[in-house]
Amino acid sequence: MTDPTIGNLRVNGATLHYEVRGQGPLLLLIPGGAGGAASFDGIADDLAAEYTVATYDPRGMSGSTLDDPGAEQNVAEHADDALRILELLSPDEPAKVFGSSSGGITALHLLTAHPERIERLVAHEPPVVEVLPDAPEHRALIARVQETLRGQGLMPAMAEFAAGLKRGGDTGSDTTPDPKPEISLPPQAAARAERTMANLPYFVERIVPSFMSYTPDIDRLEELSNRLVLACGQDSHGELPYRPAAFLAERLNTELLHFPGGHTGLTTHPAEFANLLRKALQA
Repeated sequence: MTDPTIGNLRVNGATLHYEVRGQGPLLLLIPGGAGGAASFDGIADDLAAEYTVATYDPRGMSGSTLDDPGAEQNVAEHADDALRILELLSPDEPAKVFGSSSGGITALHLLTAHPERIERLVAHEPPVVEVLPDAPEHRALIARVQETLRGQGLMPAMAEFAAGLKRGGDTGSDTTPDPKPEISLPPQAAARAERTMANLPYFVERIVPSFMSYTPDIDRLEELSNRLVLACGQDSHGELPYRPAAFLAERLNTELLHFPGGHTGLTTHPAEFANLLRKALQA
């Protein structure tokens, strides 16, 4: 890997840790889940051959600290953080943006709020479950996860959450996802998983309920659909994170792009993922 240039950026209520690689037009990668800038280690160098690639830790995770550790989180503020990075690194030109999972939710809000800053956006499985016709079932899932977190702790809550995601959200605590073949992660990704664990309590308690209750402005997305690419994992069919992107693609009458792997395809299939992302950004 190429050693990135490291920086810190003061934003409202937080200090963001960000990393920059390469040269060329700016490509901002917005991480999802409990991951940070390091979640893009498998693809950032590849993309840096054509772009100035910026990655960062979302506020409250890894190296990005909150002024108030107990502060409530919301999508709009996270999107404003991404905007500040765009303004810092590409003040005069719109940038290309990729967001995955909850990072995809941040990216969708950034597009609708500040379309002048984005040339093209690829959103991979943003779980905006409020757009779905069975949204009440998914609200119930999030409520169960929070109840389990308070009553039983982190790992039972994560198990409840994972089961709901695998089953499309219509599961109770007595169901388990269908078994799938185990994927052997690259050593670098396996080492990163341990670092991610420290972010899980914050992610489950404050990011999950806030972000998964977010409703995007679909009419605004329709107006901007010529610069939006909605994407899913080819192995994610039937799972909850797949469904909102598929729903939006149909609603906006745009193509749904399928990336290799499942929800975490950028980690399990980095080379293929980077290659397809490059093509999607150029289309």
